[in-house]
Amino acid sequence: MKFAPSSRTDRARARAAFTLAEVLAALLFMAIVIPVALNGLRIASLAAQVGERKTVAARVAERVLNEQTLPVVATTGGNNTSGSITEGPYEYRWTVQSVPWTEGTLQLMTVKVTYQVQGRDYEVTVSTLMDSATL
Repeated sequence: MKFAPSSRTDRARARAAFTLAEVLAALLFMAIVIPVALNGLRIASLAAQVGERKTVAARVAERVLNEQTLPVVATTGGNNTSGSITEGPYEYRWTVQSVPWTEGTLQLMTVKVTYQVQGRDYEVTVSTLMDSATL
């Protein structure tokens, strides 16, 4: 004895199921999309961290450059060529380089700040021209 659906809504409900092929196609689609989406999130996270720390590194470079160009520091022999500053849990290593400029008595002072994000080193460079008579 066969029981057949008695009304149209029952027949439509019986035909509304997914086939095995549709389910497998959906799983295949998810297997392709999910890793790509996770990689995109990882890249976005890395970009956010690099941007945030780059802002701090630029601030550190500007502070070091201002300290190195002060006449008081230069006359007391306080010019350091390298060091490190800790901001929160992160360390920013800096180096100062001073080279003669092509014109006049100017010196090009450059501060390079290096920081690490997810195992890779990144760098920010800030430069200014100074009159070597004031150094």
